[in-house]
Amino acid sequence: MSLSKEEIERYARHIMLKEVGGPGQQRLKRATAALVGIGGLGAPAALYLAAAGVGRLILIDDDAIALSNLQRQILFTTASVGESKTGRAAAALVALNPSVAFDQRQTRLGPANAEELLADAEIVLDGSDSFSTRFAVNAACHALGLPLVAGAVGRWDGQLGLFASGLTKAKPLSQRLPCYRCFVSEEPPQVETCAAAGVIGALPGVIGAAMALEAVKHLAGAGQTLAGRLWLFDGLRLESRTLVLPPDPACPVCGDHSAALIPHRKGVCSGPNAP
Repeated sequence: MSLSKEEIERYARHIMLKEVGGPGQQRLKRATAALVGIGGLGAPAALYLAAAGVGRLILIDDDAIALSNLQRQILFTTASVGESKTGRAAAALVALNPSVAFDQRQTRLGPANAEELLADAEIVLDGSDSFSTRFAVNAACHALGLPLVAGAVGRWDGQLGLFASGLTKAKPLSQRLPCYRCFVSEEPPQVETCAAAGVIGALPGVIGAAMALEAVKHLAGAGQTLAGRLWLFDGLRLESRTLVLPPDPACPVCGDHSAALIPHRKGVCSGPNAP
């Protein structure tokens, strides 16, 4: 799939990067990315994916825009309150880059429809607001062999991982990559929600932009992604660190299901009830 003269001009700053170039930009143009949740994390991620020229974005969210969203969900305006997030997001993104195709799916993703909703994607970005949704997305990505970029925020802290167990599930355990359930095996009994604890408005922009960066790197074949690692960001100190995240042999999704489950690892929130 060749690039038009207009696309060459639009993506010139990408094309001049040796890690992307013309071939990488063409891979972005051919790609389809699905975003689960078009809120604090999904909004900046969608903006940067559209700007980057990812050819098709699947927007999955059943929510309407609320006034309390606007402190951090920069894709929307005050006039958008009450409208569907997928509809307003698609309109804003088309204005940014009309050459990108947008597939609106105004529905709630769950175990029964996750694989159907994500089957057309090449990569999935999850900024959803509940463990049940995150677990359904993870299971579908593992089954479909899709990489999953999962971000989360709460208060002043954020985290990001690229979970690619579906790409290595046929390999021996020592050569596999972890899935999200290797990190959080079960829903914690007490979850601190962003609605109750708060979140600084710019933080989802940091993590959401990083989610888009990871997706672009994976799709273009550039650099080293976070596959097998977890990035932790402290907004109060403006510090970060990266941890190695090995596959869990007892993982209920990608591990040896005959093994006993290990205790869960608790994440941070990205909205009500989310890690």
